[in-house]
Amino acid sequence: MHPAFSVIFFTVASGAGYGLFMLMVLARLFNAEGMNMGTMLSAGMLALVLISAGLLSSTFHLANPKNAWRAFFRFRTSWLSREGVFAVLFYPFALLYLLLLWVLDNQNSTIMSGIGVLALLLALATVFSTGMIYACLKTIRQWNTALTPANYLLIGLATGGVLLVMLIMMNGGRGSSVAWLAGTLLLIAGITKAVYYFWIRTVIGPSINTATGFTRAQVRLLDTGHTAGTFLTDEFGYQADPQLLDSLKYMVFIFGFFLPACFMAAVFAGAGGWGSALLAALCALGGIGVERWLFFAEARHVVNLYHGAQRT
Repeated sequence: MHPAFSVIFFTVASGAGYGLFMLMVLARLFNAEGMNMGTMLSAGMLALVLISAGLLSSTFHLANPKNAWRAFFRFRTSWLSREGVFAVLFYPFALLYLLLLWVLDNQNSTIMSGIGVLALLLALATVFSTGMIYACLKTIRQWNTALTPANYLLIGLATGGVLLVMLIMMNGGRGSSVAWLAGTLLLIAGITKAVYYFWIRTVIGPSINTATGFTRAQVRLLDTGHTAGTFLTDEFGYQADPQLLDSLKYMVFIFGFFLPACFMAAVFAGAGGWGSALLAALCALGGIGVERWLFFAEARHVVNLYHGAQRT
């Protein structure tokens, strides 16, 4: 699949934003260290900015953006529709939560906590729906797995956790407990991503033989039916150098998971300040941006079987 920048930015930014909001609510519910008024409000506003920027970016990939509203009316059958509905429902609860937080001066309130949990669940449902948009596509075997939504959720929570630690440190807190949680999430997300990469290499996908139904001999396409590139070959037939793909995977694990986890360990041990948290956030977002590019670049649609590919 052609890696479109708008979709890459959308999934990275909105995933981090939703993850940041979810962990912010959980950290306050469990009275985590460093969750003062400044941290809560700055985390909430940054989360909303990331989510809004990501959702706005996603519309740039639509062929006809003015018809995007039609997707909201397919809730029963479309994960894209569910994502849109959950994303819209999230906003009033998130804004009300932040308003009550400011009005009540960060004091404990059952109503505020309940609204925060509702916003958290809607954020969780939105990120899960985003992952399921790709996981439900049987025509792309690299995406058609439960590992896809799992990766989206874990990576969103991990990057959100790193951002929350950064904000805690910038607002004068220590945030060792949140740093420990963020480091753990990075470790789990990295392991899950490694399992995903192993899975897409070992699972055998459709071939031109299975597509045509001829299984007794090797089928070879003699004529692709066109002499120049088409929308299908440009959008679904994107090919990248295999050596480049392998090199970028090392970057994903180094910058997306390993270095941020090391910075989180330094913060947890009290050896790192807000500069370490900032570097962790930059590394994590950059590494996950590369991961998301690979997610699209390695996807092979079955339509390629009718354009010369032997296997997807």
